[in-house]
Amino acid sequence: MNSLYEKYQLRPVINAAGRMTALGVSTPHPDVIEQAATGLNHYFEMADLVDKTGDYIARLLGVDSAIIVSCASAGIAQSIAAVIVKDDDDLLLNLHRSEKPVPREIILPRGHNVNFGAPVDTMITLGGGKVIEAGFANECSATQLATKITPQTAAILYIKSHHTVQKSMLTVAEAARIAQEHQLPLIVDAAAEEDLTLYYRLGADLVIYSGAKAIEGPTSGLVIGKQPYVNWVKRQSHGIGRAMKIGKEGILGLTLAIERYITNKKESGADMVAKMTPFIDRLNRIKGVSAKVVWDSSGRDIARAEITFDEQVIGKNTFDILAQLRQGKTAIYLREYQANEGKVEADIRSVTAAQLNTIASEIRRLIMGGK
Repeated sequence: MNSLYEKYQLRPVINAAGRMTALGVSTPHPDVIEQAATGLNHYFEMADLVDKTGDYIARLLGVDSAIIVSCASAGIAQSIAAVIVKDDDDLLLNLHRSEKPVPREIILPRGHNVNFGAPVDTMITLGGGKVIEAGFANECSATQLATKITPQTAAILYIKSHHTVQKSMLTVAEAARIAQEHQLPLIVDAAAEEDLTLYYRLGADLVIYSGAKAIEGPTSGLVIGKQPYVNWVKRQSHGIGRAMKIGKEGILGLTLAIERYITNKKESGADMVAKMTPFIDRLNRIKGVSAKVVWDSSGRDIARAEITFDEQVIGKNTFDILAQLRQGKTAIYLREYQANEGKVEADIRSVTAAQLNTIASEIRRLIMGGK
């Protein structure tokens, strides 16, 4: 592996920022890698592969239907296109230039119209939709959502993510109730969520997951849901989905990753706390640094180490410390969402005990000069 870094002049990375696209997301199990490699070396009728793996995953999860796509972002765009195009062959081929008077408005809470690495509204626009925001940046009730529904509404979109506003927001179940009352589909983007059936059970018609985040598969996405919505997503392979197609290796790799995910024991938040406790103890011995356990803000069973830098005591800006950690011989990445408050988080799910020691040592060196 070191030869790869040397050959392409890349720096090794310690990823304590979490399963982020910018860092390659996750590291699949060797069995998943082997199945993906086997897929690369064989031919398939691709439409049949898509159908059969989707059927297999649907049976595993106990849902109506499923399809593997190239990533969660593609899942959003193709799901939006699916609820607009439906079975219309002409619209499938002319989605963005057609002037057919079909519903195109996609309603979502204003606090869900976020940038997750790309804007949510860009994915909606790619899918041929028109964004309609409900409520305010800091609140959206079921009533506020419902008042935006018109004959031009094609679907309701709900983004379940730590990126979105969490307080004063209606729940997925409330959004599902509104959708059902108005005979509209509810699409839930649950890219990094860990429960693969919760939002389906709550009434969502399409639910989108990243295959490479919680599931730890190859770069891919999963869309599960009800018929005919999933079939309409499949049809997008002849429309906008053509530019987002996934290869045979990704399909087979993710299928096995899902099977492993639902059958194997997962690392719990309590496990994470035990793993990070020595790391937190080391950090708390550094002058001007304090660390503690915090839990995922969106309710997932994920524990992280929150690290607070007392900038007056240290004499350095938190952003400068983070920049120096990223610029070392080994690039160290932490979660930086609260860096303006002097706080960062270490997500230890993809970090070894030895790497945690390296992070603590590098922070000590930057702050105390190696003392």
